[in-house]
Amino acid sequence: MKPVERRLLGLVPRRRLGVLGTLAAGQGALLLVQAELLARAIAGPSAGPLPWLALAVAARASLGWAGQRMAAGTAASVKTSLRGRLLEAPASSAGERVALVTRGLDALDPFFTGYLPQLFLAAVVPVLVLARLVAADWSSALLVLVTLPLIPVFGALVGMRTADLTRHQWSALERLGGHFRDVLAGLSTLRAHARIHHQSEVIAELADAHRRSTVSVLRVAFLSSLVLELVASVSVALVAVPVGLRLLDGSLALSTGLLVLLLTPEAFLPLRALGMRFHASSEGIAAAEQAFTALDAPAAAPAVRRNGGRRPTGRAPHLVLENVGFAYPGASRPVFTGLSLEVRPGEKVALAGPSGAGKSTLLRLVLGLLEPTEGRVLADGVDLRELDLAAWHASLSWVPQHPRLFAASVAENLALGLPDVSGEALRSAAAAMGADTFITALPRGYDTVLDERGTVLSAGQRQRLALTRARLRGAPFLLLDEPTAHLDPATEAALLAADALFEDRTVLLVAHRPSLLARADRIIRVPAPAGTPAPQADPETPFGGTAGARAGRPAKAPGPQADPETPFGGTAGVRAGRPTSQKVPETPFGAAADTRAGSPTGTPPSQADPGAPFGEAGGVRGGRPGGVPAVMAAHGVVEEGA
Repeated sequence: MKPVERRLLGLVPRRRLGVLGTLAAGQGALLLVQAELLARAIAGPSAGPLPWLALAVAARASLGWAGQRMAAGTAASVKTSLRGRLLEAPASSAGERVALVTRGLDALDPFFTGYLPQLFLAAVVPVLVLARLVAADWSSALLVLVTLPLIPVFGALVGMRTADLTRHQWSALERLGGHFRDVLAGLSTLRAHARIHHQSEVIAELADAHRRSTVSVLRVAFLSSLVLELVASVSVALVAVPVGLRLLDGSLALSTGLLVLLLTPEAFLPLRALGMRFHASSEGIAAAEQAFTALDAPAAAPAVRRNGGRRPTGRAPHLVLENVGFAYPGASRPVFTGLSLEVRPGEKVALAGPSGAGKSTLLRLVLGLLEPTEGRVLADGVDLRELDLAAWHASLSWVPQHPRLFAASVAENLALGLPDVSGEALRSAAAAMGADTFITALPRGYDTVLDERGTVLSAGQRQRLALTRARLRGAPFLLLDEPTAHLDPATEAALLAADALFEDRTVLLVAHRPSLLARADRIIRVPAPAGTPAPQADPETPFGGTAGARAGRPAKAPGPQADPETPFGGTAGVRAGRPTSQKVPETPFGAAADTRAGSPTGTPPSQADPGAPFGEAGGVRGGRPGGVPAVMAAHGVVEEGA
């Protein structure tokens, strides 16, 4: 038995397995009774055994029905359990995960309703039949014993080939389902850039690959049935010919010969049926392998779940990071190490540096979503690990790069964690963030129901909703991760001119745009590559930059601005997956700042939250917080996730 099959059986309660084994043994015993009564009825003139024969047949059918009912219930419970666990596990592709939890796990039905009951029958019935044949005619039993192992040997040889083909078939189906879902999510972008026909061709190629792999599996399955039937037929013939000759010369009684001829095929039948059931369940086994692989994948980062502990003051904190370092589990090198900074109450501090230097990771450390692997994060002199995490989240607002919107109305999305907020306060905050105009233009205004992730809105509109949500909360400490990355220059300029973004709050933000950096009291540059000590802020440098900053030099021209109508928040030069040709200051190799598709340097691929655009980590999956406390959603601390 394969490891994946053992793991599937491990999900079944032992009591159910015991009942299935008992039912199989009962069917095997009734089979012997049925064959005995039938042989006597044919060999003798009396019709006495016939009522008992009918009763044995009915009892055997009842046990088979009971086994099927129990197997179906087992399949339903195991699938429900696996689906729940998979929905909480990180995924490399949302489309592939959808295919796995729907079509993939549904393919487990043949395993539990067909293969599992047949596995018990194949283990019990041949043994009982052989024992009865030994008692009736030992020479025939010897022939059956010699030829019986041929069935599992040939079945295993064919099964190995089938398993390989089935894995290829399932991989093709996952790619097809995942790609199709991704195409639907980005359909507006594809239409805007006339790429629909190309993606249609890609989907057609993936569908054809799935068709070819499916036909290959069916071809091997049909050939395996032919091989098993041929081996079983030859084996039965090897027993039947000597029995017939002995009946002719009178050395074997008719009732005994009939019993041997009736029982010999029954010895081979469970093994032949097991081979066929295996092929029928091969797709489900392949899907189970994928499911267990996903469940065994390492977590994106240590989940921080703390209740109780010291509570923050509720005022803007005095934040200090002392020689902080962080490395994701399994990463070859840390994201950063030896980083120290200070944010005093009322200050506006900007983090700048090349993409992948760990700026977003640093914000998650401040949020408490991650714990540093070295050093400490202090709020008013108290280690963050000693604070009540829910109370800490209640004292701050967070606007991530890719805000999370839910399948709810615009008003409900804005009032996340604020059940008592008034409609007037909603409209006032939205107007301050430049969101009221496009909200009122929606079909039902603030009552318009959005889809999951809010894909009906542009990236710039989603960003303004997130900023509105942060303004509504009015928390004294504001964390911003590229808050204007998806806004057009005019909207950004209006927000900065009105000072609607920062107000009178303590702010720690990640920024690349010079317009945002110019609003900061101090700029701390996070260097790359990871693993080098971070420079400390130099308060004497203009704008509070580090000693290594280009003090006194004019700022470079701004990099490519975000196109607010481009889905996924791409910049004007990064639509439809094409890199921009413009350069952004301080970004190596001319890459557009924070428009990369990937996770920070030093983050293994498994750390990314696959459901989020461009692999954003640490988010909310399916409306449920993934890897963060559930109370975070109640406090509006929500980031894009699966």
